[in-house]
Amino acid sequence: MTVTQRHPNAEEYAQCSAAQLEAYVDELVASGSMSREAAEEKGRRDAAELLPEGLATPGQLIFRMEADGQSVGWLWLALRNPRAEAGVGFVYDIAVDEALRGRGYGRAAMRLAEDEARRNGLHAIALNVFGHNAIARALYASLGYRETSVQMRKEL
Repeated sequence: MTVTQRHPNAEEYAQCSAAQLEAYVDELVASGSMSREAAEEKGRRDAAELLPEGLATPGQLIFRMEADGQSVGWLWLALRNPRAEAGVGFVYDIAVDEALRGRGYGRAAMRLAEDEARRNGLHAIALNVFGHNAIARALYASLGYRETSVQMRKEL
């Protein structure tokens, strides 16, 4: 299996953005941190802040991941992490099509992200993963990512 990356065209980016927003909202709601309405507002606000120029936003790399000419998912890598020192990138999103999960595409996408980060002079990558996403947490740990902070919450 060879996974490659390429920049999406405008139509693909629109599809990716809509799917990314929906998935982000679902994760926020599943985490118990906010209502669907609040999550939708946060998702729109975050996208407007982080990608004000869409695909042309400097320092933001969005890739369509493909295997054998078939789309398998998306990756969003920021070359600058606003919460860290210079030289640390941030994976804002990685998404493998649901029907294709468990086949190594997520691992391959993360390795491509690491290669891209190195090509851009970064020395580390950070990311956020929701606590309830055990599969993603296991993937990142197996790739050498370690927890740097943990947020907790209790409903009263």
